[in-house]
Amino acid sequence: MATIRDWSNFIAGRSALVTGSGGGVGRAIAIQMARAGAHVWVNDLHLDRAEKVCAEIEAERLTAWPVVADVTDRDAVIAMQATTGALDILVNNAGIPVEGFPIKSFVETGPEEWDPLIRLNLAAVLNVTRTYLPGMIENRWGRVLTIVSDAGRRGERKQVVYGAAKAAAMGFSRGLAAEVGRDGVTVNCIALGTMKHGQMAMALDADPALEAKLARSYPVGRVGTPADLAPLAVLLCSDAGEWITGQVYPVDGGYAPAL
Repeated sequence: MATIRDWSNFIAGRSALVTGSGGGVGRAIAIQMARAGAHVWVNDLHLDRAEKVCAEIEAERLTAWPVVADVTDRDAVIAMQATTGALDILVNNAGIPVEGFPIKSFVETGPEEWDPLIRLNLAAVLNVTRTYLPGMIENRWGRVLTIVSDAGRRGERKQVVYGAAKAAAMGFSRGLAAEVGRDGVTVNCIALGTMKHGQMAMALDADPALEAKLARSYPVGRVGTPADLAPLAVLLCSDAGEWITGQVYPVDGGYAPAL
């Protein structure tokens, strides 16, 4: 895997919030943004998780602060903004409900399973973006990046509602990009394939044959890791991304190419 040699000034001095960054993909983005010079707010539902990631960042003599909030709760997000203040960069990363991800056919599910997926993968994106966007517009500079899924780009069996919520987040991002481009704000998405972290990592470590089976679907010959998308996240949230907006970029090992 290629190593970023020196991005220490890529987004230097920018303030960033990464939701759901107490682990996995969000953690990787938060760390890479700190390495690229940003002052990073690490959001999670649990303070100990956020503090652990901040400690990792601070161990590299970089800047990060923990902030606890349920991004599906409007009042909690307003309180979070009172703590963080205005931001330059917002990464809507939170995406798997606490109660887990039901891998079932649609007809086996009901609203009690749909609602958490829709709240976190769509409503929370609207909620957090609406809270921080006015400050970006006022400052005439901002970056909004939402982490989505190939389940929303191409459709996946037994991920129907999750994919629908991610597809809606992509549609929201495209429309918002058209609205705020002249205000100096870009809005993009990164779409992921299978990522080896959290419960998925435990399952694959316990069953190497399953990992090999999944890897066959990817032209690069392996499933993804959280570090795979972090450099692109930094690029899209930098000055270099000024003319990139309204786009969905797959980081999926070639699983479902964008045309």
